[in-house]
Amino acid sequence: MPRILAIDYGMKRTGIAITDEMQIIASGLTTVPSETLIAFLKDYFSKEKVEKVIVGEPKQMDGTPSESAAIIEKFIKTFKITFPEMPLDRIDERFTSKMAFQTMIDSGLKKNQRKNKALIDEIAATIMLQDYMNRK
Repeated sequence: MPRILAIDYGMKRTGIAITDEMQIIASGLTTVPSETLIAFLKDYFSKEKVEKVIVGEPKQMDGTPSESAAIIEKFIKTFKITFPEMPLDRIDERFTSKMAFQTMIDSGLKKNQRKNKALIDEIAATIMLQDYMNRK
């Protein structure tokens, strides 16, 4: 069974998470510089079977798009041109970064380890993906 991949897209870094082949568990894969994301995905898709990509949809508390939504929309257009056959879904990503940070605290990571923004992005992508799988 192909995997599902989640993207927590950011201006500088992008957190990536992936399911296992049975689509039961979401795990953090990596964090890459956002400008290299398409190249990373080309390489990853050539090696692994992925059936769908989930991209976080940033929203304000009132449900309106956040200021970073335009940047993510630009990425999605590029993604759809580059990977026209790959299904893409969106999921609300509100609070995922805060939940990721709390997960780091709950896991017992030391204060200097919790400053690792790349790890926060990867955990946020994992939370998004697990939420997506729980809903389906």
